[in-house]
Amino acid sequence: MHNPALPSYEQCEQARLARDARFDGLFYTAVRSTGIYCRPVCPAPVPHRRNVSYFPSAAAASAAGYRPCLRCRPELSPDDASLLQDHTLHRALALLNEGILQEQPVSALAAAMGLSARQLQRLFVARLGATPAQLHATRRLLLAKQLLTETALPVTEVALAAGFNSLRRFNSAFLAGCGMPPGALRRQHGAVAGGEPVLRLAYRPPLDFPAMLAFLRKRAIPGIEQIDADSYRRVLVIDGSASLIRVSADPRRHELRLQLGGTDPRAIPAIVARVRRVFDLDADLATVHACLVQEPLLARAIDQRPGLRVPGGWDGFEVAVRAVLGQQVSVAAATTLARRLVERFGGHLDGLPEGLDRQFPLPTQLAEAPLEAIGLPRSRAATVRALARACAEGRLQFSRAQTLEHFVQQATALPGIGAWTAHYMALRALGMPDAFPAGDLVLQQVLGEGQRLGERATEARSQPWRPWRAYAVLHLWHLAAAPEKTPSSPAVDSPENCA
Repeated sequence: MHNPALPSYEQCEQARLARDARFDGLFYTAVRSTGIYCRPVCPAPVPHRRNVSYFPSAAAASAAGYRPCLRCRPELSPDDASLLQDHTLHRALALLNEGILQEQPVSALAAAMGLSARQLQRLFVARLGATPAQLHATRRLLLAKQLLTETALPVTEVALAAGFNSLRRFNSAFLAGCGMPPGALRRQHGAVAGGEPVLRLAYRPPLDFPAMLAFLRKRAIPGIEQIDADSYRRVLVIDGSASLIRVSADPRRHELRLQLGGTDPRAIPAIVARVRRVFDLDADLATVHACLVQEPLLARAIDQRPGLRVPGGWDGFEVAVRAVLGQQVSVAAATTLARRLVERFGGHLDGLPEGLDRQFPLPTQLAEAPLEAIGLPRSRAATVRALARACAEGRLQFSRAQTLEHFVQQATALPGIGAWTAHYMALRALGMPDAFPAGDLVLQQVLGEGQRLGERATEARSQPWRPWRAYAVLHLWHLAAAPEKTPSSPAVDSPENCA
């Protein structure tokens, strides 16, 4: 019987035979005659239909006894973005991605969802074909497989990156899941050049990488981020140790390249997850566009920029502070304020290149800081301090496991933060696909086609686009008549500016 969580059987067949990259990560092909599971884009000779089974996740194929293919490498597949439409499952996966099962049992994940462990297991099996524990274990092993294949990291560091504190347990789990010990896989693949590790991050095409970089470049935080015409660079500080990452596009594949600096291997899963979120690599634009093209304006926008995605922010607190700094000022002025903030209250990092040698201040550092000294008006300085205190005390969090409504409610409870800014934060910091700042002047003007719509009318107009309204926001911004009319900072066109 065909799993209802999968595309139709005929869609799977056609995508497999065509090696259609648009279906990468939406299903996996398992071949009974070889005991191996593959991505739809696998370059190996096409197996006969009678030997093929389809699974909704790599974990489901692994649980059925299949091993990951060494040619197409299922560890490179993007996640299935359609899972975002199931709010409970999406929140559970967000917690799983944040590492909850690394230290806690499945019952803790279930309790966080308000479900029993049995209910949670049924949900995962129905949608993904595997339990939460199986999904967690498969992801760990696939990350290890990628690190063994693409980097020269010692096996002990690969084990740490995959969440194993015991090399013996890692070797045993890898042998059981991949059919060979870690050392054998590395020998079979061949030597990899030393130096900083570089990982491949796949996505379903199309991706307008230049547009993504252009958006991020305008909002870069001086001293912490640098974006040029073809790459994104950033300084990271993890447990007091600083390093640099660089993200660029692979001209030959539907992939980005993530260059890691001297990073603690245990931080690699979190770094990979954040890069994927910043560049929206798990988006399924075919599904998004099928929803949005019913609106003629959006159909035109999609035709102009079919690879446009929602640019994320690296750190939720950074995005939130940058949003408040940008209220009522131009993008250039907001950048100046961000530079002053980092220089005055952030930390200087020795041994790093100039321009990438700063650390963004922590919430505790800004909670009582004299922010007026950098040129902030008293009201906005008070908002930043209130925001910092809320983050330091845990009253405002940037976990993707929360709902959009909950985050907006918590954010707008703070002085100086209205619905526009809260939705912008949700869009950028949390990657919430349904975030929609209905009070945005540019959205209102573009939708009104010359006449400005009211906020309620704009909100009502957006309802058919749910749950992908954040993508509509980006397309409508790009439809603005001239580049300078695109929102230059989170709050330039927000209702707060009229106060």
